[in-house]
Amino acid sequence: MVISAAQQLADELVNRRDALNRELARNGVRFGIYKNGEYQDQLFPYDPIPRILGSDEFDQLEAGLKQRVNALNAYLRDIYSDKRIVRDGIIPEEFVYTCSGYFPQVNGVTPPGGVFAHIAGEDLVQGEDGAWWVLEDNLRIPSGASYPLFARDIERRTTPRLFRDVRVRDNRDYPRLLRKSMDFVSTEGMAVVLSPGRYNSAFFEHAYLAEKTGATLVFPEDLEVVDNRLFFLDYAGRRHRVGVLYRRLSDEFLDPFAFNPDSVIGVPGLLSAYRAGNVAIVNAPGNGVADDKAIYYFVPQMIRYYLHEEPLLNNAPTYMPLFEQDRKEIMDRLGELVVKDVAEAGGYGVVFGSSLDREQRRDLAAKIAEEPRRFIAQEVIQFKDIDVIDPDTGERTPRKCDLRAFVLTGQNTHVWYSGLTRYSSVPGQMIVNSSQGGGFKDTWVLAKDTGVEYDTSPHVELIKPASVRASAQSAAHSSALITKSKVENLYWLGRYSERVFTTLNTFLPFYDRVMDTDVDAFRPFASALDLPQDFADFDTFITSFLYDGENPDSIRSAIRCAFTNAVPLRPELGSRLLQYIELAMGGIDEAAAHSSHADDLYDHRDIADLILSFWGGIEDSQIDAPLKALLFLGKYLERVDLYTRFGLSTQELDAPLRKMTTYVQVLDGLQMPECLESGLVWLIEQTLVRGYAPISEALAAMLSGLRTDSTEHLCA
Repeated sequence: MVISAAQQLADELVNRRDALNRELARNGVRFGIYKNGEYQDQLFPYDPIPRILGSDEFDQLEAGLKQRVNALNAYLRDIYSDKRIVRDGIIPEEFVYTCSGYFPQVNGVTPPGGVFAHIAGEDLVQGEDGAWWVLEDNLRIPSGASYPLFARDIERRTTPRLFRDVRVRDNRDYPRLLRKSMDFVSTEGMAVVLSPGRYNSAFFEHAYLAEKTGATLVFPEDLEVVDNRLFFLDYAGRRHRVGVLYRRLSDEFLDPFAFNPDSVIGVPGLLSAYRAGNVAIVNAPGNGVADDKAIYYFVPQMIRYYLHEEPLLNNAPTYMPLFEQDRKEIMDRLGELVVKDVAEAGGYGVVFGSSLDREQRRDLAAKIAEEPRRFIAQEVIQFKDIDVIDPDTGERTPRKCDLRAFVLTGQNTHVWYSGLTRYSSVPGQMIVNSSQGGGFKDTWVLAKDTGVEYDTSPHVELIKPASVRASAQSAAHSSALITKSKVENLYWLGRYSERVFTTLNTFLPFYDRVMDTDVDAFRPFASALDLPQDFADFDTFITSFLYDGENPDSIRSAIRCAFTNAVPLRPELGSRLLQYIELAMGGIDEAAAHSSHADDLYDHRDIADLILSFWGGIEDSQIDAPLKALLFLGKYLERVDLYTRFGLSTQELDAPLRKMTTYVQVLDGLQMPECLESGLVWLIEQTLVRGYAPISEALAAMLSGLRTDSTEHLCA
């Protein structure tokens, strides 16, 4: 009965799939991929038909997943200390020491709390007979939790009554579980999420999880190690101690002093701070020695060795070319097996023997014989198809799907009541990774009729950290702390959003004059903006001014620049506010694809309305006053620039100047950002040249006051 009610709700979501996808698009639920060396930011395809797991079925998975992750954590503690499992002959040492994820640099290090894998992404498939198989353990930087988390929020808002009536377990506790794990291992200081940058494939997730956990999103240049302690640097250069770092970049790039010396996205000295026990890193460096595809073969033995239990979840039947008997099996049955390169990830390096001709199989066999440690072979599991909605026809069609379950470990081990169900983009294709073009579904776990939830995992002793802060105290991280790069993001977001709004609104009178047969009326407007004067006609100008993404002075470019500066600010501003910038960008992109004529200009007034909505949302939000001030100072500085370009009166400039004065007062006692100082210096010169001496003097007085405050701040 519960399952049938859930299926009814799922059918309702299918009927509302267009609304759901619009919401995902307007909120920027994206996944980046690189094609031919170029970064492409695209929406992550979402299918509204959820995977539904019954309560009893999930209970079995939950028990098996906790068991598996607890054993993997025990293995990591052992392999970087006593190495008993090697000494006792359970895992041959050549498998450990030849593993690319094994880092001797962390030998002898017990991380805070004794936890290595704080977040495990366990990839499972369900066979056609209903049996579940673990295909892979991901213990380094498993990604994907944010997508079903975000999708569920939209699903609930789209069909609130049905969700109220159907007992689907709430998945909104993932950020809380993650933050609890981070707080448990934190040493002393603030919590941060370390991202390599805006163009990482999972940057949406980095920013979204920082927003939801209350941690500060940082980039490598925002961190510094001094005396084996990790510090966050705010825009004024002040240091703030970091107690836990949730890193979203690979081990080899974490610290150029300890790992890859050519890394330009690492934090020099980070490993020294970690080895000294002064900062917790989530997940711990060196975890790759446990999720190597060859080490996967030994996980059932780990469970028996460390927990003295039989595995509750099955590995896919796996063969190791290093073992003579297994190698013979592989060579005899190469056409029936799937071969995986242990060094690859994301669905790459996977070869189905049945897809190869005789010569290709012979070549693969030669490679396996030459480098047996490099490969594993597995039986092909015919896993279950799940329906998806074909985006072209709107019809249901079967696709191969897997499930990434998330297991979080802190003081206890928890399995998230949801998961990332990924589906292949091609019928019959068994590789479902997002990097291979796959999409995602939400995963519904049905609650018990009694509503009782219980913990079935075996107790595993964890080392208690030296200091476990109360959750209220740890949540009081510095949301007002902001880096130099984010100060610039705020300032330029204000400037570019204002540029879009004012140039569009100012252009309308010129547009009217052109429509009244003054065909060259647009040229003074173009001249005021220092645009070229060689446009053949008005339509050519409109195409360039509105839509040309290659023209840095176009409206489209300004919106894109606003978006680029807005994206890193998701934790500070929130997803709800950023959707207005996303919608404005989507609107101009769609217009560029379908129109190029002057008649379409009035269709873009909604872009100006979206900018107004964004500003209004910022003004009414609970965002810290200094952050608002930085954004609005950029906005009104741009407005003064544009008003003086267009020759508005001194009286019309009074309002933006008063606004600037108000926001300058908010920054009283804070150091003046370099971007604001250079912007004011430039505008003072420009307004004087344009014949606005009183405005120039007012701006100069404003700059002088800010410089005085900054000097006093530095002296203090």
